[in-house]
Amino acid sequence: MDNDRKSTVSSFYGGRRSGDALNTDFHLPPGAARPRGDSTSSFYGLDGAGNRYSRADPFDTPTAGYNQGSYVAPGRTEPVKGGGDEEAAWDVYADFNNAGPRYSTAFGMGDNGYRQVPSPTPYSPGSAGFTKGSAASVAGEQTLGGNVEMVTVPALGPEWKAEELRGMSKKAKREDKIENLSTKWKKWTRGETGLCGSYFTRRFTAWFAFGLCVAVALILAFTIPRVPSFSLNQAEPLSPATNPFNKTIPAEFSRSPANFSFPGLMQLQADTGSNYLPLTFKNIHGTVFDLTTERPVATGDTGHLTLPAHSLPVFNLNLNFTYAAVNDSDATWNNWYNACRNKAIYTNNERPAVQFRLVLDMNIVGLIGTKSASTQVNDAACPIELPLNSV
Repeated sequence: MDNDRKSTVSSFYGGRRSGDALNTDFHLPPGAARPRGDSTSSFYGLDGAGNRYSRADPFDTPTAGYNQGSYVAPGRTEPVKGGGDEEAAWDVYADFNNAGPRYSTAFGMGDNGYRQVPSPTPYSPGSAGFTKGSAASVAGEQTLGGNVEMVTVPALGPEWKAEELRGMSKKAKREDKIENLSTKWKKWTRGETGLCGSYFTRRFTAWFAFGLCVAVALILAFTIPRVPSFSLNQAEPLSPATNPFNKTIPAEFSRSPANFSFPGLMQLQADTGSNYLPLTFKNIHGTVFDLTTERPVATGDTGHLTLPAHSLPVFNLNLNFTYAAVNDSDATWNNWYNACRNKAIYTNNERPAVQFRLVLDMNIVGLIGTKSASTQVNDAACPIELPLNSV
């Protein structure tokens, strides 16, 4: 045969067949029918029984002529649609998940799916990256001639977020506290919660505050002291001082320099009818002013004093009359000098009266500040009498 008419398929002339074990045509047992399909070449057509013949094989012997078995397939050929292979289960991952038949065993390379993990390299002194006494060094020493022991390394903690870092600051805590107080206040104003659990709700608090105000008002009405009123002895507003106060201040009048000094006593009557409790004074300070010149001429103090309630008690106010002027022509000095001279000097034995205004400054226990009261006297006798030979 000419070279140009020869088949280029090696299997046509008895050459080496394909090495693919999955596509190899195995010998059929006697009496078995060859499966119909595309196993032989369709170049020469079919016989009456439907078998393909080759001109080179007139005795009904199938030939490998132009069939797919003459070529080396790159892999397993998928079954033809409609064939019997679709009925069988097919798993392309059978070689990897050990759940089915392993097709690679056709070449004697199959196993039971077990792969042994190589043991770690035993520790040897002087290895790079390890120092004697470290945790890895101790673990390596334990692997020599024994079982492998894994060293547990604590995992790193989670990173703090910016929101979490802000929540730990004092500013954020202060803002949260203010927000919580605002929320509680809104709930209380709506009547949803109370101040102390479920007791002090808004309605209960309103009634409680009202009752408390009434109770406080009643208590204050009976306990708060009232400023009393005072009156003088109309018959004798000023009287001589008693012992020992009359001995501490001597009576004296002088023209050059113009001055005078002498003791005196004033009786006062207080009205404590508006007080329900005894009235206590820290001090009562009295000042006497000359009514014509408005110059102060006497002062006095009572000290600590307690007066009964709902009564008209009388108490004494010791006065120290003291005044100094430039000369004896001073009006204030002349008013008091003429009122205190001896009666014998005057024809009808009547001395001129003094006119003064009394101002009382009181410090009362239970009241804030200093309370004041005043009264005026137009006809009062001098508490002392000078001798006839006095200046």
